[in-house]
Amino acid sequence: MPVNIVVPEVGESIVDARVAKWLKKAGDAVAAGEAVVELETDKVDVEVAAPRAGVIATIAHGDGADVKIGDVLGTIGESAEQGSAGEKSAGSPGEQRSPAAAGAGSPAVAATPSARKTAREKDVELAAVKVNGPRVTKADVERSVAAPAPVQAPVSTPAGQRAPKPTTLPNPANRSEERVRMSKRRATIARRLVEAQQTAAMLTTFNEVDMSAVMALRERRKESFKTKHGVPLGIASFFVKAAIAALREFPRLNAEIQGDEMVLKHYYDVGVAVGAAEGLVVPVLRDADRLSFAEIELGIRAFAKKAEGGTLTIEDLRGGTFSITNGGVFGSLMSTPILNPPQVGILGLHTIKERPVGVGGQVVLRPMMYTALTYDHRIVDGSEAVRFLVRVKELVEDPGVLLVES
Repeated sequence: MPVNIVVPEVGESIVDARVAKWLKKAGDAVAAGEAVVELETDKVDVEVAAPRAGVIATIAHGDGADVKIGDVLGTIGESAEQGSAGEKSAGSPGEQRSPAAAGAGSPAVAATPSARKTAREKDVELAAVKVNGPRVTKADVERSVAAPAPVQAPVSTPAGQRAPKPTTLPNPANRSEERVRMSKRRATIARRLVEAQQTAAMLTTFNEVDMSAVMALRERRKESFKTKHGVPLGIASFFVKAAIAALREFPRLNAEIQGDEMVLKHYYDVGVAVGAAEGLVVPVLRDADRLSFAEIELGIRAFAKKAEGGTLTIEDLRGGTFSITNGGVFGSLMSTPILNPPQVGILGLHTIKERPVGVGGQVVLRPMMYTALTYDHRIVDGSEAVRFLVRVKELVEDPGVLLVES
């Protein structure tokens, strides 16, 4: 009797998905637990495994189809023999798959869904990709594509002849366009950003922070810190600690609105934005107030690595009471971050630049950073937001006080 392949429950906040790619076609034999189809959700990509051994009997939703949790994707027949009757044997002429197709779609190679997708798009054989972990990641595939091609010796031209020039056919009128369907994640990001602007009374206040003390401390402690903890001491941990100390003084920035009530949260799950192929994602440092500087740095770097490899989980992204985003890693001098609903506050960090500032009656060059706080004016007053950002500035400019306050 056929067994259904269904869309699994991925997380409490995910209700639908998109079929990214079937790894098997109708009539293919599968083993129990073998990945047969990749799904794309607004947060993570997942592989759906065969519930039992057999053959793919039917495919109800093909590549690109939108489905909901519990929908039947296809069915598995009772036996491989029944499903493969009338087919050519594996060794029959013309029946073998091309190396590229086998590499990009073959579940025999341990790879993340995003790695398989990238391999298909770039026609890369997964089996030939060098890996840095237990399975091929998207970053591994991209490194393989970016590897320089072998240098070929120049072709000599007979004496008295000129080397032919490359033929170019300029056609200024031929301006091509490409229509690309947004991924589930990109579409969800777009929808949530618009919703945030339509539902929240967003305002942004700015300040600037003298980073001299933090940079001097990092310089003094960088070797011992990395030796002890195996990770460099970055600036993110200073701002996470400073934000938590300021949130304790201004608790409405660590809240959310539910109907006509404010839910004040007395725990600090800080979301830290990291870059991913489909846009920024915001994994969450749970109980960040209990974490040391080293634990914060390790957590952020682990999230960045998982985002690069497409292995972030729903648990990594769930919840969050306040967010921090650092556009400075991309060179941003100043920006206005957008709230991550239902949160009511987000701190934006930017690139550090030497600027002339007045110190003790003299103009000196100091490493300065602009900071921005976007907040929901429905429950956070402007004076609260300004004082919150000033408090963050004070704590970062005096790391000794920061250690005591945090």
